[in-house]
Amino acid sequence: MFKNILSYGLNLIGGSSVQTYIYIALLFGGFGAGFYVEHLRFANFKDEIKIVSEKQQAENESIKKQQEIANRSITNEYETKLSAVRSYYGGLHNSSSGKLPTLSNPASGTDESPAYYRLAESCSETTAQLSSLQEWLSTQVGIVNGK
Repeated sequence: MFKNILSYGLNLIGGSSVQTYIYIALLFGGFGAGFYVEHLRFANFKDEIKIVSEKQQAENESIKKQQEIANRSITNEYETKLSAVRSYYGGLHNSSSGKLPTLSNPASGTDESPAYYRLAESCSETTAQLSSLQEWLSTQVGIVNGK
């Protein structure tokens, strides 16, 4: 079969078998050189991608550490605010609000309901929570945007 292809090539080229072998060698040499060049380009591309991915991984780790620090900080601040709100409103609960004044004591004013203090405490806790959430969100956006 190879002889048939060779003889067809000889007839097509119109030269001797040595010339045909030279043309075939040049053809395969060209294919080999093309393959080698593309192999080098691909190897360089893989090296570039490896460098970029390592750099991105390092940046991701840095962002993750910054976010963990920010999360801890904001969580501690929130717990401190919540503790302050609870201690403030815990001290304002009027223990005598359920008692009726006796007839001998004139009423000096009305006692606030314990429900009022619970509502005020709940509102203050929600405000502290939303304030901390806003602070956390702006911190996270700043970290991601590199600010």
